Amino acid sequence: MSAEGRASGHGRVFQSAGDQHIAEHHHHGPSLFTWTPALGPGPDSVRVPLVGRAPAVLRDRAELMRRLRTAVGGDSGQIHVLHGMGGCGKTAVAHALFTEAVRDRARVGLWVNASERLSLRAGMLAVAADRGAGPGELAAAHSGQRAAADLVWHHLDHSAEPWLLVIDNADDPAILQEGAWLRPSPRGTVLVTTRYATSRAWRGAVLHPVGVLPTEDAAQVLCDLAPHAGTPAAAEQVALRLGCLPLALTLAGSYLHHQLLESWSMDEYRNRLEADPTALIDQGAALDSGRPESRHLVSRTWHLSLDALADQGLPEATTLLRLLSCWSPDPLPLAVLSPASLGATGLLDAARVEPALRGLLDHSLATLVSAPGGTGTDTAGEQPVRCVQVHGVLLDSVASGTPAEQRPALTEAAAVLLEAALPADGGVGGGYVALLVPHAVRLLREGDVRTAERVVGLAVRLAERVHETGDYAAALALAQDAAGVAERVLGAEHRLTLSALQRAGRSLFRLGRIAESEEVHSRVLRVRERVLGPAHPDTLESCHGLQQPLFRLGRRAEALSLLRRAAEGLRSALGVEHPRALRSRAMLIEGLAVCKEEAEFDRTSPQTVEDCAQYLGCDHPTTLAARHTYAFGVAHFGRAEEAEPLARRALADRERVQGPTHPKTLAVTALFGYVTASLGRWDEAIQLTRRCIEARERALGPEHPFLVENYSELADYLARAGQTDEAARLAREAFPLCERVLGPDHPATLRARRVLGA
Repeated sequence: MSAEGRASGHGRVFQSAGDQHIAEHHHHGPSLFTWTPALGPGPDSVRVPLVGRAPAVLRDRAELMRRLRTAVGGDSGQIHVLHGMGGCGKTAVAHALFTEAVRDRARVGLWVNASERLSLRAGMLAVAADRGAGPGELAAAHSGQRAAADLVWHHLDHSAEPWLLVIDNADDPAILQEGAWLRPSPRGTVLVTTRYATSRAWRGAVLHPVGVLPTEDAAQVLCDLAPHAGTPAAAEQVALRLGCLPLALTLAGSYLHHQLLESWSMDEYRNRLEADPTALIDQGAALDSGRPESRHLVSRTWHLSLDALADQGLPEATTLLRLLSCWSPDPLPLAVLSPASLGATGLLDAARVEPALRGLLDHSLATLVSAPGGTGTDTAGEQPVRCVQVHGVLLDSVASGTPAEQRPALTEAAAVLLEAALPADGGVGGGYVALLVPHAVRLLREGDVRTAERVVGLAVRLAERVHETGDYAAALALAQDAAGVAERVLGAEHRLTLSALQRAGRSLFRLGRIAESEEVHSRVLRVRERVLGPAHPDTLESCHGLQQPLFRLGRRAEALSLLRRAAEGLRSALGVEHPRALRSRAMLIEGLAVCKEEAEFDRTSPQTVEDCAQYLGCDHPTTLAARHTYAFGVAHFGRAEEAEPLARRALADRERVQGPTHPKTLAVTALFGYVTASLGRWDEAIQLTRRCIEARERALGPEHPFLVENYSELADYLARAGQTDEAARLAREAFPLCERVLGPDHPATLRARRVLGA
């Protein structure tokens, strides 16, 4: 057996044919010690922040900087932690504080990169060397003969000069804990930047969340970097599209500043963002610094956190974040991420949903927020909704980085989860329902033919729930979006296209756009009669929808015929207890009253009210509608004494269930005003009608047909109460509105003319 070895410098070669134990000691003076690769790579400097491009001016952050300056100027020796999502400007704040502390406060500035164990260890030992540690001490620490962290903090604690130590990019707090690298000291202040919002490592530290910039400051960042690219208003629009995220703003501004062959304006840049926002934003990094590291790219910075989560045993966090990227950056109710529902999609095991979400929260990839609850247009009676929110730029980046073959399954699951979170028929959580709308819109815009049916069906059902809350404008917008996608992807005569159009027609009616509503409902009815047949429940639903604008347009006989057809046909096809059948029967009560069919009204209406309560419950919207229309009919037939308790109960029920400002509640308020006027209680009638007008003006605008009728009614009540001057003034304002909006022969127009004549 033979062996060869070669040594150089101070090296030794030992050869042995058996078991040997060799110990060799070398002692060298300080002049012989050098930092070599064998001792681990050292940083180029700990006195200069080795960071990417720092902003020339730190926008916003004034209050945060004030608190940090106070900490550096004092002698408390506290640890301060800046935490927030990647790209939110934590390092920029640390850099600004570092610069001020060195320049203005005579502090020694020390900067360590803690993104990896090796860089943290090497940086901290370099700090020890800066604060006076000798070569022998450093060598002992490197070889394990002396505790490295103890050495560092011994010299920091005995520093002749006060210092500020920045530990940057400490996104894995475990590596700080493992070696006890993070300690307070009476001789200086420690500032940590991290994405990790909660950790035992931060125990005793002062935590400072760092978020996105206010809109005005975000726009100014763009103007700082590209002052000739556009106006402050244009910069504000770009800033809003970028979610006011400092990293995205910096990259966008750099791109606009460094263009050579093209010279885009802010407006052009914003328009081009819609195609591939992530790729366009990241081009600013390449122009500015050549080959930037991952944490300086919006397409890569979040990977660092997901890689850390995978190392911690949470690979499911990546799947959950990809699912979240199917939705909007608006707050998403936590109920949507129910473990049972999410587990049923097959994307995640139900038991892993909570840890995955907690991981995203801990790494600042998502945040918990509270959003307003509420009932319809009234948000006073419901608890805030707990939501999760992810920044829009992050969602765009995650979506673009998700393999194309995975997107349909993710989109399908996102639609299933939103659908599962929808309240059942009769749900009245207006604030909660409104929170789901932007997420459905995002799915509509991002979906394709493979997911269109699921997504459009979800949007139609959600539009119905939104309509029930009284937000007719939002319901219309969602229904029109759904109809557009369905017509383009599924075809003009697909059942979902027609359902979306019908929902749009109903919201148009409630918004006072009567002629448009009639046109949409007529179109849907024609197609359904041809494709489905005259007795199909969907065709009968179209009859129900069309009768409402026809009544308003004065085509009463035609409207009543359609309403009878819907009520009788749905009852026959679906059964007496079916909600759709009961809804048409409840509406028929009003139709019979308007058409003066008093005998049929008296014969059928009480049973309809009773059936609605029995089969749907006393607080269901259809039951409330049945009581409302019954009170209306009794009052319309001139039986005010009988109508008074009915209208009073209908108003109390609407206020309790739907809130005092819900459009349907206001309709009963106007009805109760009419009943009290019929009983000669003019002051009460005036008060009720004023209340209705004030709320409808805020919600509907001054030329809504329902509101214009209220103006005429109020003028009449004022005149009958003897307040002739005010009545005449209001009639002068109301008469031209009535004539233009309702027509010259409408009862409200004639009533306003009569008040003027008096």
